[in-house]
This record gives sequence, C-alpha cells and structure tokens, in this order.
Amino acid sequence: MRRSSTCRWLALAFALAATGAARAADCAAQDLPAFDAAGTWQHGPLSKLKRDTQYEVLAEGGQSVLHATAAGSASAWVLLKGADLAATPVLQWRWRVPALITSAANEDPKREDAPARVIIGFGGDKSKLPDEEQRYFARIKRLTGRDMPYAMLMYIWDNKNPVEMVVPSAHTTRVKMIVAESGGAGVGAWRSYQRNVAQDFERAFGEKPGKVLGFALMTDTDNTGETAEGFYGPLRLTCAGAK
Repeated sequence: MRRSSTCRWLALAFALAATGAARAADCAAQDLPAFDAAGTWQHGPLSKLKRDTQYEVLAEGGQSVLHATAAGSASAWVLLKGADLAATPVLQWRWRVPALITSAANEDPKREDAPARVIIGFGGDKSKLPDEEQRYFARIKRLTGRDMPYAMLMYIWDNKNPVEMVVPSAHTTRVKMIVAESGGAGVGAWRSYQRNVAQDFERAFGEKPGKVLGFALMTDTDNTGETAEGFYGPLRLTCAGAK
C-alpha cells in the first residue's frame, strides 16, 4: 500500500472554523492557552490508517510543557484559535529535541518527518487556486471528510537544510515549511524562536496571509518509521520588534 503523506492527513487536524481575534487597540502580547487548558488544545488524529503520536502535558519551571513521542506515527496537538496578524504578527515559542530523526528529509515525500513542527493554518479563497490544486483539495475532502486549510505554514527542525530555507511540500503548493533549526548542534537544549509569521507567509507563498484558523504542534515519524521525541514550551503572539 502506498504510504500517505503527512501533509495530506493534516487536513483532519484542522477544522475550518470561522474564528477571529478582535483587533487590539495597541500592540499587546497575547499568550496562547496552556497546553492543558480546558476547551483549548486537543489531540488531532490525522488518519485511522496512521498510528497516533503520544502527547502528554508536563509541569516544568512553573509552566506547562508538551511532550510528544512518535514511533512510526503522526498526529498533532491542535488549537483552533484565530489571531490578528496585523496587530500581533510575531510568534514566539521554544522547543527541545533530544535527538534528530536519522533518515528524515523533508524535501523527500517518503522521508518527510520532523522531531518538531509548529504549524499555522490559514483561510483564503480556494476558488482562485489553479485547477490542479482545487482537485487536490477535493481529493483531500473525499479522503478525510474535512476541508484542508487554504494554506499551512510550518516551522520545522530539519536535519541538514539551512535555517531560513523554504521547503515546499512535494504534494501541494499550499503547504510550505520554513527551517527554523537545522542539524544537531542544538540537540538536547531548549531553543527559543521569534518569527514574523506575516512576513514569513508572504515570503513562502508570494501573497499576504488570510485569516489565521489555528495552530498545531507535531512530532511525526510515520514516513521513516523511527522513534522521536519533542518538547514544546508555551507560545505567544506579539508585535513586530518585540523582544
């Protein structure tokens, strides 16, 4: 049986919710909910044909930390929450990876795995997409029973591709991966990041971002069959130029 791609089944993790964040009067930071806050984050299985990554919330340093363990598996930890990128375009987060996935290569659909991913789903006008993409979206809907977001931007920990590289999905132009960390130099330590999501989206897709539909975290090894762990700290949205 041909192995399905990770990005194909991510459609199951995102429900297209017409959510929106109120425009802030100033540029105040917005902490996303704690990973174990009731009614917020939830496990998002990708397919009945795939094993689920196991997620647990741990207490560390007075904060809730998400611990992911993948063993030939792929599923996500999902937050269906909108965001106003005009007011708070910068996403801050931290993650820790104990080891890389030895055979992973995100440019290869047969080895498209990562020990850590931060994913943002976006809305948009799918009717403007080329026929090939619309057929892909329709195929996803038939396979999953869910609509795939108009676009998904992923920040990934990659084995060898350079930081800042935009890695396109081999399956659709509507999924782009930006390498936030590369190689083994930072393995084992908490690594902190600050990314202007609005600017990164425009660079990756060549258009301005639409409405944010939600966020997801994912550690996946369904294509390589390896075992991997990832730890994720709290996420925050803030204004451009914030420290």
